[in-house]
Amino acid sequence: MYLTPFWTHQTPRPVELSGSELPGQVDVVVVGSGVTGLNAAIELSKVGVAVAVLEQEVIGWGASTRNAGMMSAGSTASTDYQLRKYGVEKTRQLFKWSAEAVNYVEKVIDEEQISCDFKRCGAVFLACNIKQFEGLRVYQQELEREYGFMGTSLLTPEQLQSEIGSSIYAGGLVNDFSAGLDPAKYIYGLAAAAAKYGSQLVEHARVRKIKRADTGYQLDTTLGLIKASEVLLATNGYTTNLVPRIRQGIFPAGSYIIVTEPLPPDLQQELAPTGRNFEDTRTFLNYFCLTPDGRVLIGGRRSLSTQLDLETSADHLYRRLIEIWPQVVGYEVTHAWTGKLGVSFDRMPHAGQLEGIWFANGFCGHGLANGSYLGYEMGQVIAGKRQSSLIMELETPRYFFASLDKLFIPPVSLFFRFMDWKENRN
Repeated sequence: MYLTPFWTHQTPRPVELSGSELPGQVDVVVVGSGVTGLNAAIELSKVGVAVAVLEQEVIGWGASTRNAGMMSAGSTASTDYQLRKYGVEKTRQLFKWSAEAVNYVEKVIDEEQISCDFKRCGAVFLACNIKQFEGLRVYQQELEREYGFMGTSLLTPEQLQSEIGSSIYAGGLVNDFSAGLDPAKYIYGLAAAAAKYGSQLVEHARVRKIKRADTGYQLDTTLGLIKASEVLLATNGYTTNLVPRIRQGIFPAGSYIIVTEPLPPDLQQELAPTGRNFEDTRTFLNYFCLTPDGRVLIGGRRSLSTQLDLETSADHLYRRLIEIWPQVVGYEVTHAWTGKLGVSFDRMPHAGQLEGIWFANGFCGHGLANGSYLGYEMGQVIAGKRQSSLIMELETPRYFFASLDKLFIPPVSLFFRFMDWKENRN
């Protein structure tokens, strides 16, 4: 079993994708080479802005290539919270924005001719008990009433057999809108597009300090100094205290994934007859799917910690996998890995400018689509092509203790496990 991300192990970095030397000065420095940073760089470079993308490791090293490759509309914040906080109209706008994020990913893949196994496979949200099934019924009504989203269908346990070869669920909610792709192929395609338009991709350039300079900012990196008129922090779950006020709005959480060896075609058909993505309704949820080459992938966690032992985590995920699909017993787990989500305190994405520094973060597990689209929008804002973004209008909750995540994550994780035990003890 490899303790490395499956996606980048299966699809190594293209030989034609080369990094750049650290330039002395550019118009915009983008910190972070994930989906947010690269989409911002593409948009900026298209209009002639001189851009350097600084990556502390290598292109796409973070969560952008460590996720499950699954995309859906919405955010992790509840509908009730959004209605109370933002009202009906803005709540509808936010949902439409997240749906447009998935459309945007499809659009940029088509425009840049990125071969990354993109497909509109749809998804099934799976209820672990009758109470949660009723919760899905309420959610479907909210989607129709509050969001005007009509493309779902509610399935009883008997009807669910047409979607998943498992008998442990109390029903499900199906949509045809969700999508999937290979995140490594996607990130390498974005990087190639950014370089094509003129962005300089600088690897192993960890930013140690940002300070104001006469014409903007000076960044002290492990490769030397670079000056820029504007800076965009696109680091999400890997955000540090470079700008303390930005860090106060976000904290990292670990997510853990395993994949099996490829399964026979007839078994793939039995497990997922329509090839959809799956996600359950537990507090510490599991998400799972078939990969483009026919493996089973399952992700989740028993703790929000970013430092769980990978072999122990893999054992936990495998045991959950065979509860769902006992048919996979005997097939080997080939890869186990982890990545950091960027979690905001209201579980909504956020963007804006603090102390003159631009930022976009807080995707809470929806970063593949939402992070891509917000990166595009931030690129447009910094380039002067648009005034703002809907996400920039959202107030970001900030707390001084955000950087003390190693202290508050353990008790929060215990509480979430208790809630799952309480919900599913019968």
